[in-house]
Amino acid sequence: MVEQNTELLDAIFHALSDPTRRAMLTGLARGPRNVGDLAAPFDMSLAAASKHIKVLEKAGLVKRSVQGRTHVCSLDALPMHAGVEWMRHYEKFWNQQLDTLEAILEAEDLAAAEDKRKGTKP
Repeated sequence: MVEQNTELLDAIFHALSDPTRRAMLTGLARGPRNVGDLAAPFDMSLAAASKHIKVLEKAGLVKRSVQGRTHVCSLDALPMHAGVEWMRHYEKFWNQQLDTLEAILEAEDLAAAEDKRKGTKP
């Protein structure tokens, strides 16, 4: 199993669980944005947008800098790697399960075809 920092994973998945925060990250992937720009597409106050940004900051997905009175946010996607690695472990698990199911179904199909060829029924 992948070594994991539980607090970091919890923070990342919590941050990504909200569609507003995911949309903010999508905007930040195009370049740095100030808080007002991040809040603009949503029907929310700057204070509400700031709360979302704080969740993203806690997960390490957003870095905020202050330029005068303007807070500028930028994306740091590196922490997402921990979440991807965690999911990759389970992807391997499910691939193994599906491979086993496929083998069982293929064996049943072969047995049914053999029974049909012999004229017997299972």
